[in-house]
Amino acid sequence: MVPPGESPNRAGRPRRTRSETAPAPGRGKRAQGRAGSPPAQPWRLRLRAARRLGLVAVGMGASLSLLGLVWPPGDPADQAQEGSSQGLKAELPSRPISVLVIGSDADRRGAESNGAAPAGAANSDALMLVRLAAKQPLDVLVLPIEAAIKLPGTTQPVALGSLYRRGGAALVASVTAELMGLPKGQPDRYLVVPRLALRQLVDGLGQVDIAPERAMLYRDKSQKLQIDLQPGLQQLDGAELEQLLRFREADGSEEGRRQRLKASVPALLQQMGQPRQLQQLPDLLRSLQDKVETNLSPNEALSLLAAALQPGTTPRFHSLPLLPPLTAAKAGAKPALRQLAGPVGQSDWPQI
Repeated sequence: MVPPGESPNRAGRPRRTRSETAPAPGRGKRAQGRAGSPPAQPWRLRLRAARRLGLVAVGMGASLSLLGLVWPPGDPADQAQEGSSQGLKAELPSRPISVLVIGSDADRRGAESNGAAPAGAANSDALMLVRLAAKQPLDVLVLPIEAAIKLPGTTQPVALGSLYRRGGAALVASVTAELMGLPKGQPDRYLVVPRLALRQLVDGLGQVDIAPERAMLYRDKSQKLQIDLQPGLQQLDGAELEQLLRFREADGSEEGRRQRLKASVPALLQQMGQPRQLQQLPDLLRSLQDKVETNLSPNEALSLLAAALQPGTTPRFHSLPLLPPLTAAKAGAKPALRQLAGPVGQSDWPQI
């Protein structure tokens, strides 16, 4: 979105903390053209990306036929034990699964305009590559949306976050696979989460415990956006968590937003893992089916959530180091492009 500006004085307004709030109701390789190769035609790029991601199977129930490959039948006794230990009646995946999570800056799925600034088609406002496996911690790589990407057939680099607008989830997944040197066929799945779906997820869980690191105040009438958060541990509803994740520093840098995204993931998982919320998760996921874009089936989604909510595990976060921006970002402008620092192959991202 846009860098912070002025907002009404919030002095005197008490901060809502957990103790003051009633308990929540239940709730490798760089993507660029090879030297000397002819520019690929746009339709060929889309076709290759679509094949990689399996867009023939787009839709919440489209990948059911793949369940026998990724989630093969196991011992019924083991399955019952797994389901009861998690509070979810879902079989854990038999191998590690990678999921590309795209946070869209559009409010709703299929919206013609993102309703943000700068206005236009939806961009990916946040990107995460997630790895889930039975009996292993959740691995999360927060991808830098300002990373400079050179697409085949183009002369100027573009931001990684702009690829969703240019080619949808297929292009983002294809470039991410090239960027990270992922094996063929990965990421296994993708999930696009518009802002409305995020708000409804949090409200369905009944708020999350988050501690903003400082006051965040901003108002933009053109976007109908008002951010008004104070520092300290408190319970945030869906609209407030959206504000936390949308807030951008005055210098246009994205690092602060990445850190707040990293803080939000464990908070959401902790709330999901509460006994009452575990019972409601299947219904909550069903209510969000038409709000998100994904090739995860409902059974697969529950299976991956069961893996993410295994007791005694803490998410492991990974990052891609970036060089300083070549030019300073201007207020209200897009974040300055940044080059990756060193070979991606040196990343600590686990090989699947």
